[in-house]
Amino acid sequence: MKRIIFIFIVFAHVLAGFSQGKRSSIPNLRSFDERPLHFGFLIGVNTLDFRTYNNGKAINPEGDVLYSDVVNLTPGLNIGIVSSYRLTPSLNLRFLPGISFGQRNLTYVKYDADGNFLERLEPLKIKSTFLEFPLLLKYNALRMHNAKPYLVGGINTRYDLAKNIQDRLLLTSLDAYLEFGAGFDFYLTYFRLSIEAKMSIGLTNILNPEGTGETGDQMFTDSVDKLKSRMFCLTFYFE
Repeated sequence: MKRIIFIFIVFAHVLAGFSQGKRSSIPNLRSFDERPLHFGFLIGVNTLDFRTYNNGKAINPEGDVLYSDVVNLTPGLNIGIVSSYRLTPSLNLRFLPGISFGQRNLTYVKYDADGNFLERLEPLKIKSTFLEFPLLLKYNALRMHNAKPYLVGGINTRYDLAKNIQDRLLLTSLDAYLEFGAGFDFYLTYFRLSIEAKMSIGLTNILNPEGTGETGDQMFTDSVDKLKSRMFCLTFYFE
């Protein structure tokens, strides 16, 4: 995660310097922001995470308990299309339907009744393929020659096509997310490139308490009260 953020900052500075050029030069795409509607596409990387609410309940007569968390983040991929409508000179409404792929490795650690470590179980590899439908507001700062910072926020509805009981947890497919982030627009000769860092926070509990129906899987469900999704995205827009 730190490497992704570092790459974002370095890349933004390099492009800012490249897009500025000489201060006396003519700005690129001078009328771009005056268009009422424009389109494009996006590609990005993501990391999926869970906010885990462990309950500390015993999973067997001996009083052993399980605690779970996502220890290591795995990179995934986002692709989609861009539709942007100009509401005011500083505000755009953006609809960004697309698909994203990712994986969460949920690790369970077992302790005895006295709190002594017993073992670390093999992580549950929970793969997801999301259809997503973000509706966001983009607040634009003043343009600085060929670069412009902005803030973005809104809601996203995601439907997980890959959800099944093979993950040893039964999760719901549909979830709503609150999203917020920031980025830079860079006005190049023929198109606008935007680089954006964004956080998505799931609003609902996606854990189904009924479990998978398999006896050996029930302890993974019983040890957790709630699971909420989180996602960090680093996205490149071409418009």
